[in-house]
Amino acid sequence: MTDEHFVLHARNVEFDWAALPMHWIPGEPQVTHTMNVLHLALPEGERWFVEVFKQAVPLIRDERLKADVLGFIGQEAVHAEAHDGAAAHLEAAGLRVRPYVAQMEWLFRKLLGDRDLTGRAAEEWLVERLGIVAAIEHYTAFLGQWVLDAPLEDAGADPVMLDLLRWHGAEEVEHRSVAFDLFMHLDGRYTRRVRSMAAVTPVLAWVFARGTRYLMRNDPTRPGRASLRAYRRAAKRGLLPSGRQLLREIRPYFRKTYHPTETGNTEQAVAYLAGSPAARAAG
Repeated sequence: MTDEHFVLHARNVEFDWAALPMHWIPGEPQVTHTMNVLHLALPEGERWFVEVFKQAVPLIRDERLKADVLGFIGQEAVHAEAHDGAAAHLEAAGLRVRPYVAQMEWLFRKLLGDRDLTGRAAEEWLVERLGIVAAIEHYTAFLGQWVLDAPLEDAGADPVMLDLLRWHGAEEVEHRSVAFDLFMHLDGRYTRRVRSMAAVTPVLAWVFARGTRYLMRNDPTRPGRASLRAYRRAAKRGLLPSGRQLLREIRPYFRKTYHPTETGNTEQAVAYLAGSPAARAAG
């Protein structure tokens, strides 16, 4: 671990979705729904993170790392609840999200869930999943920094949704080292780290592409089909991460000396959390 260290704690935020329009970035249904995938996929993923980390806590031999892991668990649990609330609003507004959420439940509860293992085999399955979490958290840290920088307010993004995304993004930057440090503490094999990233990357691409298509297809306002052209247009305007940005972000993770503190701006994240309307209301 590096010397950069902050005490992590959960912020019990709440969001009021009563005034949220279906396309909360005006005139940008595909951009809206690409980001809405977060509300469908993240709650299951983050609850899975929490369960995996809870299993790892008794194995941690470093007290500072243990405190970080407990703070991470608290933050991820709140993230899941916040995105669940947004997903429930979409369902109430006439956009059926349950079929897609059920696919995420299968992914995290069945494919990546607990197995009937004991002893060394159980520990190997645990560290395998910790490697996967570390790889996912590399992407969430990148996305957290991206959403802090993106000109979404200039595009007219709904302020409540923007606060959710930036509050969550800032906490992802704040705790970006924890999963990596835990994996390195309990295992740290370079081959496993590389394998995890190689597995996670196409799955995340599938989750977002499939989710965007699903939401566009089921949007009650019938905005049309999702398209690669619309994605490229939005990325050029800075409303979605570009493929080039994503590829540039993957590369450092494969260096043997990489550490997540190289990604993201902690001061910017902490400053946003100090000013976030929801975080301030939560005290």
